[in-house]
Amino acid sequence: MTQMNITGRATRIAIIANNKYQSRRVASKLFAAFKDDKDFYLSKKNPDVVISIGGDGMLLSAFHMYKKELDRVRFVGVHTGHLGFYTDYRDFEVDKLIETLRCDKGEMISYPTLKVRVTLEDGRTITSRALNEATIKRIEKTMVADVVINNVKFERFRGDGLSVSTPTGSTAYNKSLGGAILHPTMEALQLTEISSINNRVYRTIGSSMIIPKKDHIEIIPKRQGMYTISVDNKTVHYKNVAKIEYWIGSKKIHFVASPFHTSFWERVKDAFIGDLDS
Repeated sequence: MTQMNITGRATRIAIIANNKYQSRRVASKLFAAFKDDKDFYLSKKNPDVVISIGGDGMLLSAFHMYKKELDRVRFVGVHTGHLGFYTDYRDFEVDKLIETLRCDKGEMISYPTLKVRVTLEDGRTITSRALNEATIKRIEKTMVADVVINNVKFERFRGDGLSVSTPTGSTAYNKSLGGAILHPTMEALQLTEISSINNRVYRTIGSSMIIPKKDHIEIIPKRQGMYTISVDNKTVHYKNVAKIEYWIGSKKIHFVASPFHTSFWERVKDAFIGDLDS
């Protein structure tokens, strides 16, 4: 746990909510609590703290709204559905959140992010950042691509596609692909295959791999065509991708450290196992 410098000025608060009725109710309560409080200033421009109201998808959207300001912004999530992996507060715990922010001293919990760079055959490059994961798939036919890890040509992949996830994203799409769950404070990537072809002729590793922070992943498609590339909840289509690169970014996402912070393993248990019989 680290701490940001807190000055004597009012804390700038941005409130981002989805369109659900309960989310709007929570947003209204927070607006009412902060609008006449001299210690806070409500503004979506240059905030110190971003409050996301909704679900994990809403927090992903808030992350991408402020991804160029990660060095100075902290996030906090209010969940208006089931317990989410990025939220410490439920919709009935708004008073706890208000008290946390009034007592806030700048403490934060930080998780790594993923940098993604797509290079097209005409030389253009597109760089983006992911909080959960990035995937590449070929639209028309089986994807054939070389996988290079830290300049070592590891395998020639054949299948539907490949996913690279962060530790925080390990419980999302990565888990549905059979990948491992990583604690979000671990600075590592996870490379997971999507429906790989394994038979007497074609072979891949066939399991997810944990890649350390210092290593760099390259995926080099071997066939021309249209590719679908997803970065978190945003999807784009590119024709004739030369390569796509992944590495742990230098910038992290920062969350407001809370006395009500839910243990990661408690979240995993609640999401996938539920209550255990005694």
